[in-house]
Amino acid sequence: MRDPVTVSTGITYDRESIERWLFSGKNNACPVTKLPLFDGTDLTPNHTLRRIIQAWCTLNASHGVERIPTPKAPLDKSQIVKLIEQAKKLPNTNLHCLRRLRSIAITQSERTKSCLEAAGAIEYVASIINKASSDDQSIIEVAVEVLFLLKGSEAGLKDLISNDGDNNIVESLVKALKFKNFQSRAHAIILLKSVFEVADPIQLMSVKVECFHEIVRVLDDRISQQASKAALKLLVELCPWGRNRIKAVEGGAVSVLIEALLETHEKRASELILIVLDQLCGCAEGRAELLKHGAGLAIVSKKILRVSHVASDRAVRILSSICRFSATCGVLQEMLQVGVVAKLCLVLQVDCRFKTKEKARDVLKLHSRVWKNSSCIPGHLLPFYPSSSS
Repeated sequence: MRDPVTVSTGITYDRESIERWLFSGKNNACPVTKLPLFDGTDLTPNHTLRRIIQAWCTLNASHGVERIPTPKAPLDKSQIVKLIEQAKKLPNTNLHCLRRLRSIAITQSERTKSCLEAAGAIEYVASIINKASSDDQSIIEVAVEVLFLLKGSEAGLKDLISNDGDNNIVESLVKALKFKNFQSRAHAIILLKSVFEVADPIQLMSVKVECFHEIVRVLDDRISQQASKAALKLLVELCPWGRNRIKAVEGGAVSVLIEALLETHEKRASELILIVLDQLCGCAEGRAELLKHGAGLAIVSKKILRVSHVASDRAVRILSSICRFSATCGVLQEMLQVGVVAKLCLVLQVDCRFKTKEKARDVLKLHSRVWKNSSCIPGHLLPFYPSSSS
């Protein structure tokens, strides 16, 4: 033990361990007695035991035992409330307040983060971002870092996403995404992903085009691998709801996703991109954008059987959507020329998921009159082309 504290049941624990049990583990009972701790924050320092420990360390210093320093008094919620209230009265002290909150939050202690959240720090920081002008970039950067360090609880994030006006965390984070600082934008996109993971369907459906535009810009700017993954997971979360597919297309998602697919060799990134493209090809606007891109059909086809079963399944689904709903003569000829039809025949030949094979077979049968006798299909694959009656 370095900082012994006694809980309401009379049992003494090390402060760091019992706080991790209470705040990180979401437990509310004494580990030894199993009795409920109604006020988990009521931890009484055991000064007698601490002095005994320190005395033992001093006696054993010759054996390499380091003396434990006397711990500082733990952070109190009232101190944070006072700091925030003072900053609200004197707006010119906001930057100082944010820096102080950052220095507190950077300890990464679960108790500290819980204390900051209970004192209203997250709402305060979100309101600062919304009120800040484009000239207040230093304030925005520090504020986003504080939010990132705090990573509010699920309940806290749900409350924030429901707020209107200055405290709305989604509007705050979208605003932060518009700035040039890559680290701030990376923090903002990761936070936005956490926020939407706890949002309800109505909140997911009400996301604005502006938000999709900024998410896509994170992908386009290749800020970091972590930020790109967060942006892709965010699109996966958002696109199935309401008109979000059209909003994502309007935000430029299809072209940027195809470019990302052309460059990535990473398995999970490829899977996520294909999942989002599959969702976007569920609307006419998404299919049109994919066909508009010169490499759209070719790269989707190329990823079949080269990444994973998940990627192959999604790629075949994308091609199925194109063939069922956007199959002009020109599109069908392009699919022959870039090897899409040959790849679908190969799917029938190799070991892959049954549903993927069935989807590929349905696509080939659908346009067999145009494709079956084409010289673009290699001779060794022609025997696998399904007949229209099979």
